[in-house]
Amino acid sequence: MWDQHYNPLGNAALSTIAAAVPVVTLLVLIASGKVKAHLAAIIALVVANVIAIVIFTMPTNMSIRASLLGVVIGFFPIGWIVLNVIFLYRITVETGRFELLQRAIGGVTTDRRLQLLLIAFAFGAFFEGASGFGTPVAITGAILIGLGFSPLAASGLSLIANTAPVAYGALGTPIQGLASVTGLDPYVLGAMVGRQLPFFSLIVPFWLIWAFAGFRGMITIWPAVLVTGVSFAVPQFVISNYINPWIVDIGASLISMGCLILFLQVWQPRELWLSPALRGKDESAATMAPAKPLNTAKLSQAQLWSALLPWIIVCVVMLIWGNGAFKTWANAIFTWNYQVPELHNMINKVPPVAAKPTPEGAVFSFTYLTFTGTGMLIAAIISGFLMGFSPLKMIGEYGRTIKLCAISLITISAMLAIGTLTRLSGVDATLGLAFAATGVLYPFFGTLLGWLGVALTGSDTASNVLFGNLQKITAEQLGLSPVLMAAANSSGGVMGKMIDAQSIVVASTATNWYGHEGTILRYVFLHSIVLACLVGVLVTLQAYVYPFTEMVLK
Repeated sequence: MWDQHYNPLGNAALSTIAAAVPVVTLLVLIASGKVKAHLAAIIALVVANVIAIVIFTMPTNMSIRASLLGVVIGFFPIGWIVLNVIFLYRITVETGRFELLQRAIGGVTTDRRLQLLLIAFAFGAFFEGASGFGTPVAITGAILIGLGFSPLAASGLSLIANTAPVAYGALGTPIQGLASVTGLDPYVLGAMVGRQLPFFSLIVPFWLIWAFAGFRGMITIWPAVLVTGVSFAVPQFVISNYINPWIVDIGASLISMGCLILFLQVWQPRELWLSPALRGKDESAATMAPAKPLNTAKLSQAQLWSALLPWIIVCVVMLIWGNGAFKTWANAIFTWNYQVPELHNMINKVPPVAAKPTPEGAVFSFTYLTFTGTGMLIAAIISGFLMGFSPLKMIGEYGRTIKLCAISLITISAMLAIGTLTRLSGVDATLGLAFAATGVLYPFFGTLLGWLGVALTGSDTASNVLFGNLQKITAEQLGLSPVLMAAANSSGGVMGKMIDAQSIVVASTATNWYGHEGTILRYVFLHSIVLACLVGVLVTLQAYVYPFTEMVLK
Protein backbone atom coordinates (compact mmCIF):
# COMPACT_ATOMS: atom_id res chain seq x y z
CA MET A 1 0.00 0.00 0.00
CA TRP A 2 1.05 3.58 -0.69
CA ASP A 3 -0.47 6.57 1.11
CA GLN A 4 -0.98 9.80 -0.80
CA HIS A 5 1.07 12.79 0.43
CA TYR A 6 -0.55 16.21 0.15
CA ASN A 7 2.36 18.28 1.44
CA PRO A 8 5.43 16.38 0.24
CA LEU A 9 7.77 19.40 0.44
CA GLY A 10 6.79 20.28 4.01
CA ASN A 11 5.58 23.69 2.84
CA ALA A 12 2.00 24.08 1.64
CA ALA A 13 2.83 26.86 -0.84
CA LEU A 14 5.72 24.99 -2.45
CA SER A 15 3.74 21.73 -2.60
CA THR A 16 0.84 23.58 -4.26
CA ILE A 17 3.18 25.13 -6.85
CA ALA A 18 4.65 21.70 -7.61
CA ALA A 19 1.14 20.23 -7.97
CA ALA A 20 0.18 22.97 -10.42
CA VAL A 21 3.15 22.38 -12.75
CA PRO A 22 1.54 19.68 -15.00
CA VAL A 23 -1.67 21.57 -15.75
CA VAL A 24 0.16 24.90 -16.14
CA THR A 25 2.56 23.22 -18.56
CA LEU A 26 -0.34 21.86 -20.60
CA LEU A 27 -2.26 25.14 -20.77
CA VAL A 28 0.80 27.28 -21.52
CA LEU A 29 1.96 24.99 -24.32
CA ILE A 30 -1.50 24.91 -25.90
CA ALA A 31 -2.08 28.64 -25.48
CA SER A 32 1.30 29.48 -27.02
CA GLY A 33 0.10 28.19 -30.36
CA LYS A 34 3.62 26.96 -31.10
CA VAL A 35 3.13 23.37 -29.93
CA LYS A 36 0.52 21.05 -31.41
CA ALA A 37 -2.11 19.95 -28.90
CA HIS A 38 -1.15 16.27 -29.00
CA LEU A 39 2.52 17.08 -28.41
CA ALA A 40 1.59 19.49 -25.59
CA ALA A 41 -0.47 16.75 -23.94
CA ILE A 42 2.32 14.20 -24.23
CA ILE A 43 4.89 16.63 -22.81
CA ALA A 44 2.57 17.54 -19.93
CA LEU A 45 2.01 13.82 -19.23
CA VAL A 46 5.76 13.28 -18.95
CA VAL A 47 5.99 16.28 -16.59
CA ALA A 48 3.09 14.91 -14.51
CA ASN A 49 4.88 11.58 -14.12
CA VAL A 50 8.08 13.32 -12.99
CA ILE A 51 6.17 15.40 -10.42
CA ALA A 52 4.22 12.38 -9.16
CA ILE A 53 7.33 10.18 -8.81
CA VAL A 54 9.98 12.65 -7.68
CA ILE A 55 7.97 15.16 -5.60
CA PHE A 56 4.94 13.19 -4.43
CA THR A 57 6.90 9.91 -3.98
CA MET A 58 4.46 7.81 -5.98
CA PRO A 59 6.08 4.46 -6.90
CA THR A 60 7.20 4.48 -10.53
CA ASN A 61 5.25 1.37 -11.51
CA MET A 62 2.06 2.89 -10.07
CA SER A 63 2.64 6.16 -11.91
CA ILE A 64 3.10 4.40 -15.24
CA ARG A 65 0.11 2.11 -14.69
CA ALA A 66 -2.07 5.09 -13.74
CA SER A 67 -1.02 6.88 -16.94
CA LEU A 68 -1.83 3.84 -19.09
CA LEU A 69 -5.22 3.48 -17.39
CA GLY A 70 -5.91 7.13 -18.22
CA VAL A 71 -4.94 6.58 -21.87
CA VAL A 72 -7.53 3.80 -22.17
CA ILE A 73 -10.17 5.83 -20.31
CA GLY A 74 -9.44 8.71 -22.69
CA PHE A 75 -10.52 6.63 -25.66
CA PHE A 76 -13.36 4.84 -23.86
CA PRO A 77 -15.66 6.64 -23.45
CA ILE A 78 -14.56 10.18 -24.51
CA GLY A 79 -12.71 9.52 -27.77
CA TRP A 80 -15.32 6.92 -28.70
CA ILE A 81 -18.01 9.62 -28.54
CA VAL A 82 -16.05 12.07 -30.69
CA LEU A 83 -15.23 9.44 -33.32
CA ASN A 84 -18.85 8.37 -33.77
CA VAL A 85 -20.33 11.89 -33.67
CA ILE A 86 -18.00 12.91 -36.50
CA PHE A 87 -18.92 9.68 -38.34
CA LEU A 88 -22.61 10.59 -38.16
CA TYR A 89 -21.87 14.13 -39.28
CA ARG A 90 -19.91 12.91 -42.31
CA ILE A 91 -22.76 10.56 -43.29
CA THR A 92 -25.26 13.42 -43.21
CA VAL A 93 -22.93 15.55 -45.34
CA GLU A 94 -22.38 12.76 -47.88
CA THR A 95 -26.12 12.11 -48.27
CA GLY A 96 -27.05 15.79 -48.56
CA ARG A 97 -29.13 15.70 -45.35
CA PHE A 98 -26.86 18.24 -43.74
CA GLU A 99 -27.60 20.80 -46.44
CA LEU A 100 -31.31 20.18 -45.86
CA LEU A 101 -30.77 20.76 -42.13
CA GLN A 102 -29.05 24.06 -42.95
CA ARG A 103 -32.04 25.09 -45.04
CA ALA A 104 -34.45 24.01 -42.28
CA ILE A 105 -32.64 26.18 -39.75
CA GLY A 106 -32.44 29.00 -42.26
CA GLY A 107 -36.20 28.65 -42.62
CA VAL A 108 -36.60 29.47 -38.94
CA THR A 109 -34.21 32.42 -39.17
CA THR A 110 -31.30 33.55 -41.30
CA ASP A 111 -30.00 35.77 -38.50
CA ARG A 112 -26.73 34.28 -37.23
CA ARG A 113 -27.34 35.44 -33.66
CA LEU A 114 -30.69 33.68 -33.49
CA GLN A 115 -29.17 30.56 -35.03
CA LEU A 116 -26.65 30.54 -32.17
CA LEU A 117 -29.43 30.71 -29.59
CA LEU A 118 -31.29 27.86 -31.25
CA ILE A 119 -28.34 25.57 -32.00
CA ALA A 120 -25.44 26.31 -29.64
CA PHE A 121 -27.53 27.02 -26.54
CA ALA A 122 -30.89 25.21 -26.73
CA PHE A 123 -30.05 22.29 -29.06
CA GLY A 124 -26.68 21.83 -27.37
CA ALA A 125 -28.36 21.73 -23.96
CA PHE A 126 -30.55 18.86 -25.16
CA PHE A 127 -27.53 16.78 -26.12
CA GLU A 128 -25.80 17.69 -22.86
CA GLY A 129 -28.81 16.37 -21.00
CA ALA A 130 -29.13 13.25 -23.13
CA SER A 131 -25.50 12.16 -23.33
CA GLY A 132 -22.98 14.79 -22.17
CA PHE A 133 -19.23 13.96 -22.28
CA GLY A 134 -18.37 16.16 -25.28
CA THR A 135 -21.38 15.26 -27.44
CA PRO A 136 -23.03 18.73 -27.48
CA VAL A 137 -19.84 20.57 -28.45
CA ALA A 138 -19.08 18.05 -31.19
CA ILE A 139 -22.59 18.19 -32.68
CA THR A 140 -23.25 21.93 -32.39
CA GLY A 141 -19.72 22.76 -33.58
CA ALA A 142 -20.21 20.58 -36.67
CA ILE A 143 -23.62 22.11 -37.40
CA LEU A 144 -22.37 25.68 -37.01
CA ILE A 145 -19.36 25.10 -39.26
CA GLY A 146 -21.71 23.59 -41.83
CA LEU A 147 -23.89 26.69 -41.64
CA GLY A 148 -20.88 28.81 -42.58
CA PHE A 149 -19.73 30.03 -39.17
CA SER A 150 -16.01 30.68 -38.97
CA PRO A 151 -13.97 27.97 -37.24
CA LEU A 152 -13.23 30.10 -34.18
CA ALA A 153 -16.86 31.16 -33.88
CA ALA A 154 -18.17 27.60 -34.23
CA SER A 155 -15.65 26.24 -31.71
CA GLY A 156 -15.53 29.02 -29.14
CA LEU A 157 -19.23 29.80 -29.08
CA SER A 158 -20.20 26.13 -28.77
CA LEU A 159 -17.94 25.94 -25.71
CA ILE A 160 -19.40 29.10 -24.13
CA ALA A 161 -22.96 27.88 -24.72
CA ASN A 162 -22.24 24.47 -23.21
CA THR A 163 -22.07 25.71 -19.61
CA ALA A 164 -25.37 26.18 -17.83
CA PRO A 165 -26.66 22.65 -18.66
CA VAL A 166 -23.46 20.78 -17.68
CA ALA A 167 -24.29 20.17 -14.00
CA TYR A 168 -27.27 18.00 -15.05
CA GLY A 169 -25.55 16.42 -18.07
CA ALA A 170 -26.02 12.82 -19.18
CA LEU A 171 -29.32 12.46 -17.35
CA GLY A 172 -28.03 13.80 -14.05
CA THR A 173 -24.78 11.83 -13.92
CA PRO A 174 -22.77 14.67 -12.27
CA ILE A 175 -25.36 14.95 -9.49
CA GLN A 176 -25.36 11.21 -8.95
CA GLY A 177 -21.55 11.21 -8.79
CA LEU A 178 -21.63 14.03 -6.24
CA ALA A 179 -24.16 12.17 -4.12
CA SER A 180 -22.11 8.98 -4.21
CA VAL A 181 -19.00 10.57 -2.66
CA THR A 182 -20.72 12.91 -0.20
CA GLY A 183 -23.53 10.67 1.04
CA LEU A 184 -25.98 13.54 0.50
CA ASP A 185 -29.39 13.08 -1.10
CA PRO A 186 -29.11 13.55 -4.90
CA TYR A 187 -32.55 15.18 -4.96
CA VAL A 188 -31.42 17.78 -2.40
CA LEU A 189 -28.14 18.37 -4.25
CA GLY A 190 -29.95 18.71 -7.57
CA ALA A 191 -32.40 21.16 -6.04
CA MET A 192 -29.55 23.27 -4.60
CA VAL A 193 -27.79 23.40 -7.95
CA GLY A 194 -31.19 24.43 -9.34
CA ARG A 195 -31.08 27.46 -7.04
CA GLN A 196 -27.73 28.55 -8.45
CA LEU A 197 -27.53 27.81 -12.16
CA PRO A 198 -30.84 29.38 -13.33
CA PHE A 199 -29.28 32.81 -12.75
CA PHE A 200 -26.60 31.84 -15.25
CA SER A 201 -29.05 30.22 -17.62
CA LEU A 202 -30.41 33.77 -17.96
CA ILE A 203 -26.96 35.33 -18.31
CA VAL A 204 -25.27 32.87 -20.69
CA PRO A 205 -27.52 33.48 -23.76
CA PHE A 206 -26.82 37.23 -23.46
CA TRP A 207 -23.13 36.50 -22.91
CA LEU A 208 -23.05 34.18 -25.93
CA ILE A 209 -24.49 36.75 -28.33
CA TRP A 210 -22.36 39.56 -26.87
CA ALA A 211 -19.24 37.42 -27.43
CA PHE A 212 -20.28 36.89 -31.05
CA ALA A 213 -21.80 40.18 -32.15
CA GLY A 214 -20.78 42.76 -29.55
CA PHE A 215 -23.06 44.71 -27.22
CA ARG A 216 -24.98 46.53 -29.96
CA GLY A 217 -25.46 43.31 -31.87
CA MET A 218 -26.80 41.65 -28.72
CA ILE A 219 -29.07 44.43 -27.51
CA THR A 220 -30.99 44.61 -30.79
CA ILE A 221 -32.26 41.04 -30.30
CA TRP A 222 -32.70 41.18 -26.52
CA PRO A 223 -36.34 40.00 -26.64
CA ALA A 224 -35.33 36.72 -28.30
CA VAL A 225 -32.36 36.28 -25.94
CA LEU A 226 -34.61 36.90 -22.94
CA VAL A 227 -37.20 34.40 -24.17
CA THR A 228 -34.46 31.79 -24.65
CA GLY A 229 -32.95 32.36 -21.19
CA VAL A 230 -36.21 32.58 -19.23
CA SER A 231 -37.74 29.56 -20.97
CA PHE A 232 -34.66 27.54 -19.99
CA ALA A 233 -34.02 28.95 -16.50
CA VAL A 234 -37.56 28.62 -15.15
CA PRO A 235 -37.99 24.95 -16.17
CA GLN A 236 -34.46 24.28 -14.89
CA PHE A 237 -35.47 25.55 -11.45
CA VAL A 238 -38.92 23.91 -11.41
CA ILE A 239 -37.79 20.47 -12.64
CA SER A 240 -34.73 20.33 -10.36
CA ASN A 241 -36.64 21.40 -7.26
CA TYR A 242 -40.01 19.72 -7.75
CA ILE A 243 -39.48 16.71 -10.03
CA ASN A 244 -35.97 15.19 -10.18
CA PRO A 245 -32.41 16.05 -11.24
CA TRP A 246 -32.27 13.48 -14.05
CA ILE A 247 -34.42 15.14 -16.73
CA VAL A 248 -33.64 18.80 -16.04
CA ASP A 249 -31.69 19.52 -19.24
CA ILE A 250 -33.99 17.46 -21.45
CA GLY A 251 -37.12 19.27 -20.26
CA ALA A 252 -35.61 22.76 -20.11
CA SER A 253 -33.97 22.54 -23.55
CA LEU A 254 -37.11 21.28 -25.31
CA ILE A 255 -39.17 24.05 -23.73
CA SER A 256 -36.54 26.64 -24.63
CA MET A 257 -36.33 25.49 -28.26
CA GLY A 258 -40.12 25.45 -28.57
CA CYS A 259 -40.56 28.90 -27.03
CA LEU A 260 -37.85 30.45 -29.21
CA ILE A 261 -39.23 28.95 -32.43
CA LEU A 262 -42.76 30.09 -31.57
CA PHE A 263 -41.52 33.56 -30.62
CA LEU A 264 -39.71 33.89 -33.95
CA GLN A 265 -43.01 33.27 -35.75
CA VAL A 266 -44.25 36.63 -34.45
CA TRP A 267 -41.00 38.57 -34.00
CA GLN A 268 -37.88 39.09 -36.10
CA PRO A 269 -35.10 41.68 -35.68
CA ARG A 270 -35.31 44.83 -37.79
CA GLU A 271 -31.89 44.15 -39.26
CA LEU A 272 -30.62 40.65 -39.97
CA TRP A 273 -27.08 39.73 -38.93
CA LEU A 274 -25.84 37.59 -41.80
CA SER A 275 -22.09 37.49 -41.14
CA PRO A 276 -20.88 34.20 -39.62
CA ALA A 277 -17.53 35.61 -38.44
CA LEU A 278 -16.77 36.76 -34.91
CA ARG A 279 -17.03 40.51 -34.55
CA GLY A 280 -13.60 42.15 -34.50
CA LYS A 281 -11.63 38.91 -34.87
CA ASP A 282 -8.99 38.40 -37.55
CA GLU A 283 -9.49 34.90 -38.89
CA SER A 284 -7.09 34.99 -41.80
CA ALA A 285 -5.63 31.70 -40.52
CA ALA A 286 -8.95 29.91 -40.94
CA THR A 287 -8.80 26.81 -43.06
CA MET A 288 -12.24 27.16 -44.62
CA ALA A 289 -13.47 29.10 -47.63
CA PRO A 290 -15.73 32.13 -47.16
CA ALA A 291 -19.26 31.10 -46.30
CA LYS A 292 -21.71 30.74 -49.14
CA PRO A 293 -25.12 32.42 -48.80
CA LEU A 294 -27.62 30.06 -47.25
CA ASN A 295 -30.24 28.56 -49.52
CA THR A 296 -33.38 29.45 -47.56
CA ALA A 297 -35.91 28.08 -50.06
CA LYS A 298 -38.76 26.53 -48.14
CA LEU A 299 -38.51 22.77 -47.63
CA SER A 300 -41.31 20.36 -48.35
CA GLN A 301 -42.59 18.26 -45.45
CA ALA A 302 -40.73 15.24 -46.84
CA GLN A 303 -37.47 17.20 -47.08
CA LEU A 304 -37.89 18.57 -43.56
CA TRP A 305 -38.38 15.12 -42.04
CA SER A 306 -35.49 13.81 -44.12
CA ALA A 307 -33.23 16.54 -42.71
CA LEU A 308 -34.33 15.87 -39.14
CA LEU A 309 -34.35 12.08 -39.36
CA PRO A 310 -30.71 11.43 -38.29
CA TRP A 311 -31.02 13.80 -35.33
CA ILE A 312 -34.38 12.35 -34.27
CA ILE A 313 -32.75 8.91 -34.29
CA VAL A 314 -29.85 10.29 -32.22
CA CYS A 315 -32.27 11.82 -29.70
CA VAL A 316 -34.23 8.59 -29.31
CA VAL A 317 -31.11 6.43 -28.97
CA MET A 318 -29.45 8.86 -26.51
CA LEU A 319 -32.55 8.93 -24.31
CA ILE A 320 -32.53 5.12 -24.22
CA TRP A 321 -28.77 5.02 -23.53
CA GLY A 322 -29.13 7.52 -20.69
CA ASN A 323 -31.95 5.62 -19.03
CA GLY A 324 -30.96 4.05 -15.73
CA ALA A 325 -32.98 0.88 -16.28
CA PHE A 326 -31.33 0.27 -19.65
CA LYS A 327 -27.86 0.87 -18.19
CA THR A 328 -28.52 -1.52 -15.31
CA TRP A 329 -29.74 -4.25 -17.66
CA ALA A 330 -26.99 -3.80 -20.25
CA ASN A 331 -24.16 -3.47 -17.73
CA ALA A 332 -25.25 -6.67 -16.02
CA ILE A 333 -24.70 -8.55 -19.28
CA PHE A 334 -22.18 -6.61 -21.37
CA THR A 335 -19.48 -5.51 -18.92
CA TRP A 336 -15.84 -6.35 -18.47
CA ASN A 337 -14.19 -4.89 -15.38
CA TYR A 338 -10.41 -4.95 -15.43
CA GLN A 339 -8.74 -4.27 -12.09
CA VAL A 340 -5.30 -2.85 -12.83
CA PRO A 341 -2.78 -5.08 -11.01
CA GLU A 342 -0.46 -3.38 -8.51
CA LEU A 343 -2.64 -0.27 -8.70
CA HIS A 344 -6.25 -1.15 -7.83
CA ASN A 345 -6.87 -0.56 -4.09
CA MET A 346 -3.12 -0.16 -3.55
CA ILE A 347 -3.31 3.62 -2.95
CA ASN A 348 -4.85 5.17 0.14
CA LYS A 349 -6.62 8.52 0.07
CA VAL A 350 -6.04 9.87 3.59
CA PRO A 351 -7.32 12.69 5.84
CA PRO A 352 -8.13 15.52 5.41
CA VAL A 353 -9.21 14.63 1.88
CA ALA A 354 -10.98 11.51 3.19
CA ALA A 355 -12.47 11.00 6.63
CA LYS A 356 -10.29 7.90 7.07
CA PRO A 357 -7.74 6.03 4.93
CA THR A 358 -9.67 4.91 1.87
CA PRO A 359 -8.31 2.71 -0.94
CA GLU A 360 -8.50 4.24 -4.42
CA GLY A 361 -9.97 1.95 -7.04
CA ALA A 362 -8.24 1.58 -10.40
CA VAL A 363 -10.71 -0.29 -12.55
CA PHE A 364 -11.34 0.02 -16.26
CA SER A 365 -15.02 -0.73 -16.72
CA PHE A 366 -15.49 -1.73 -20.32
CA THR A 367 -19.26 -1.28 -20.39
CA TYR A 368 -19.10 -1.34 -24.15
CA LEU A 369 -22.84 -1.42 -24.89
CA THR A 370 -23.79 1.50 -22.61
CA PHE A 371 -20.95 3.79 -23.71
CA THR A 372 -22.53 6.95 -25.13
CA GLY A 373 -20.29 6.54 -28.17
CA THR A 374 -21.76 3.09 -28.82
CA GLY A 375 -25.24 4.59 -28.83
CA MET A 376 -24.02 7.27 -31.23
CA LEU A 377 -22.50 4.60 -33.50
CA ILE A 378 -25.76 2.65 -33.54
CA ALA A 379 -27.68 5.84 -34.35
CA ALA A 380 -25.22 6.60 -37.16
CA ILE A 381 -25.55 3.09 -38.62
CA ILE A 382 -29.36 3.19 -38.50
CA SER A 383 -29.34 6.65 -40.07
CA GLY A 384 -26.88 5.53 -42.75
CA PHE A 385 -29.03 2.57 -43.77
CA LEU A 386 -32.20 4.69 -43.84
CA MET A 387 -30.39 7.28 -45.99
CA GLY A 388 -29.30 4.66 -48.52
CA PHE A 389 -25.72 3.93 -47.44
CA SER A 390 -24.53 0.41 -48.28
CA PRO A 391 -22.57 -1.50 -45.60
CA LEU A 392 -19.39 -1.35 -47.71
CA LYS A 393 -19.69 2.40 -48.25
CA MET A 394 -20.35 2.90 -44.53
CA ILE A 395 -17.20 0.94 -43.60
CA GLY A 396 -15.17 3.05 -46.00
CA GLU A 397 -16.55 6.26 -44.51
CA TYR A 398 -15.77 5.01 -41.00
CA GLY A 399 -12.18 4.34 -42.02
CA ARG A 400 -11.87 7.90 -43.34
CA THR A 401 -13.34 9.21 -40.08
CA ILE A 402 -10.75 7.30 -38.03
CA LYS A 403 -7.97 8.80 -40.16
CA LEU A 404 -9.46 12.27 -39.72
CA CYS A 405 -9.76 11.96 -35.92
CA ALA A 406 -6.53 10.03 -35.17
CA ILE A 407 -4.49 12.96 -33.81
CA SER A 408 -7.42 14.23 -31.75
CA LEU A 409 -7.94 10.79 -30.21
CA ILE A 410 -4.26 10.66 -29.21
CA THR A 411 -4.60 14.12 -27.64
CA ILE A 412 -7.71 13.24 -25.67
CA SER A 413 -6.17 10.01 -24.37
CA ALA A 414 -3.00 11.82 -23.23
CA MET A 415 -5.07 14.46 -21.44
CA LEU A 416 -7.16 11.88 -19.62
CA ALA A 417 -3.92 10.14 -18.64
CA ILE A 418 -2.82 13.38 -16.95
CA GLY A 419 -6.15 13.62 -15.12
CA THR A 420 -6.05 9.98 -13.96
CA LEU A 421 -2.45 10.25 -12.80
CA THR A 422 -2.95 13.49 -10.87
CA ARG A 423 -6.01 12.00 -9.14
CA LEU A 424 -4.32 8.77 -8.09
CA SER A 425 -1.07 10.49 -7.06
CA GLY A 426 -2.87 13.03 -4.85
CA VAL A 427 -1.66 16.00 -6.91
CA ASP A 428 -5.25 17.18 -7.50
CA ALA A 429 -6.02 16.89 -3.79
CA THR A 430 -3.04 19.13 -2.96
CA LEU A 431 -4.51 21.83 -5.20
CA GLY A 432 -7.90 21.31 -3.58
CA LEU A 433 -6.51 21.71 -0.07
CA ALA A 434 -4.95 25.03 -1.10
CA PHE A 435 -8.43 26.31 -1.95
CA ALA A 436 -9.82 24.84 1.27
CA ALA A 437 -7.38 26.94 3.32
CA THR A 438 -9.05 30.23 2.37
CA GLY A 439 -11.26 30.41 5.50
CA VAL A 440 -14.12 32.91 5.33
CA LEU A 441 -13.57 33.29 1.58
CA TYR A 442 -14.03 29.57 1.07
CA PRO A 443 -17.51 29.83 -0.55
CA PHE A 444 -15.89 31.84 -3.36
CA PHE A 445 -12.71 29.77 -3.70
CA GLY A 446 -14.53 26.50 -3.12
CA THR A 447 -16.62 27.32 -6.18
CA LEU A 448 -13.43 27.96 -8.13
CA LEU A 449 -12.22 24.56 -6.93
CA GLY A 450 -15.07 23.01 -8.90
CA TRP A 451 -14.00 25.11 -11.90
CA LEU A 452 -10.43 23.84 -11.51
CA GLY A 453 -11.63 20.25 -11.21
CA VAL A 454 -13.45 20.38 -14.53
CA ALA A 455 -10.57 22.22 -16.20
CA LEU A 456 -8.27 19.39 -15.03
CA THR A 457 -10.49 16.38 -15.70
CA GLY A 458 -12.76 17.59 -18.51
CA SER A 459 -15.87 16.37 -16.67
CA ASP A 460 -18.21 17.84 -14.08
CA THR A 461 -18.86 14.28 -12.91
CA ALA A 462 -15.14 13.62 -12.42
CA SER A 463 -14.68 16.95 -10.63
CA ASN A 464 -17.55 16.13 -8.28
CA VAL A 465 -16.10 12.70 -7.52
CA LEU A 466 -12.65 14.21 -7.03
CA PHE A 467 -13.53 17.18 -4.80
CA GLY A 468 -17.10 16.56 -3.60
CA ASN A 469 -16.16 14.98 -0.28
CA LEU A 470 -13.46 17.59 0.33
CA GLN A 471 -16.10 20.29 -0.15
CA LYS A 472 -18.37 18.59 2.37
CA ILE A 473 -15.63 18.12 4.99
CA THR A 474 -14.34 21.69 4.66
CA ALA A 475 -17.85 23.17 4.81
CA GLU A 476 -18.60 21.28 8.03
CA GLN A 477 -15.30 22.47 9.57
CA LEU A 478 -16.11 26.10 8.69
CA GLY A 479 -19.76 25.94 9.80
CA LEU A 480 -21.11 26.24 6.26
CA SER A 481 -23.84 24.16 4.64
CA PRO A 482 -22.29 21.00 3.14
CA VAL A 483 -25.17 20.93 0.62
CA LEU A 484 -24.34 24.47 -0.49
CA MET A 485 -20.64 23.79 -1.03
CA ALA A 486 -21.13 20.38 -2.63
CA ALA A 487 -23.59 21.99 -5.07
CA ALA A 488 -21.16 24.88 -5.62
CA ASN A 489 -18.55 22.38 -6.77
CA SER A 490 -20.89 21.29 -9.54
CA SER A 491 -22.18 24.78 -10.40
CA GLY A 492 -18.70 26.31 -10.47
CA GLY A 493 -17.45 23.37 -12.46
CA VAL A 494 -19.71 24.07 -15.42
CA MET A 495 -17.71 27.21 -16.25
CA GLY A 496 -14.51 25.17 -16.42
CA LYS A 497 -16.00 23.04 -19.18
CA MET A 498 -15.17 25.58 -21.86
CA ILE A 499 -11.42 25.60 -21.11
CA ASP A 500 -10.71 21.95 -20.40
CA ALA A 501 -8.29 20.70 -23.00
CA GLN A 502 -10.46 17.71 -23.86
CA SER A 503 -13.43 19.90 -24.85
CA ILE A 504 -11.18 22.22 -26.85
CA VAL A 505 -9.83 19.26 -28.84
CA VAL A 506 -13.39 18.00 -29.41
CA ALA A 507 -14.33 21.46 -30.71
CA SER A 508 -11.32 21.71 -33.03
CA THR A 509 -12.03 18.21 -34.37
CA ALA A 510 -15.71 18.88 -34.98
CA THR A 511 -14.92 22.07 -36.90
CA ASN A 512 -11.94 20.63 -38.83
CA TRP A 513 -9.74 23.36 -37.35
CA TYR A 514 -6.81 21.20 -36.34
CA GLY A 515 -3.76 22.82 -34.83
CA HIS A 516 -5.64 25.89 -33.59
CA GLU A 517 -6.44 24.66 -30.09
CA GLY A 518 -4.33 27.48 -28.64
CA THR A 519 -6.43 30.07 -30.47
CA ILE A 520 -9.62 28.54 -29.10
CA LEU A 521 -8.23 28.42 -25.54
CA ARG A 522 -7.13 32.06 -25.65
CA TYR A 523 -10.56 33.08 -26.90
CA VAL A 524 -12.62 31.29 -24.24
CA PHE A 525 -10.32 31.58 -21.19
CA LEU A 526 -11.41 35.03 -20.01
CA HIS A 527 -15.09 34.13 -20.49
CA SER A 528 -14.54 31.02 -18.37
CA ILE A 529 -12.80 32.67 -15.42
CA VAL A 530 -15.15 35.67 -15.27
CA LEU A 531 -18.26 33.48 -15.29
CA ALA A 532 -16.72 31.16 -12.67
CA CYS A 533 -16.03 34.16 -10.44
CA LEU A 534 -19.64 35.31 -10.83
CA VAL A 535 -20.82 31.87 -9.68
CA GLY A 536 -18.42 32.22 -6.71
CA VAL A 537 -19.94 35.59 -5.82
CA LEU A 538 -23.45 34.08 -5.89
CA VAL A 539 -22.41 31.18 -3.65
CA THR A 540 -20.74 33.62 -1.21
CA LEU A 541 -23.98 35.60 -1.03
CA GLN A 542 -25.90 32.38 -0.41
CA ALA A 543 -23.50 31.52 2.40
CA TYR A 544 -23.57 34.84 4.26
CA VAL A 545 -26.05 37.44 2.96
CA TYR A 546 -29.82 37.60 3.49
CA PRO A 547 -32.08 37.00 1.52
CA PHE A 548 -29.76 34.72 -0.49
CA THR A 549 -29.20 32.57 2.61
CA GLU A 550 -32.88 31.65 2.49
CA MET A 551 -32.19 29.78 -0.75
CA VAL A 552 -29.83 27.32 0.92
CA LEU A 553 -31.13 23.82 1.54
CA LYS A 554 -30.06 21.97 4.67
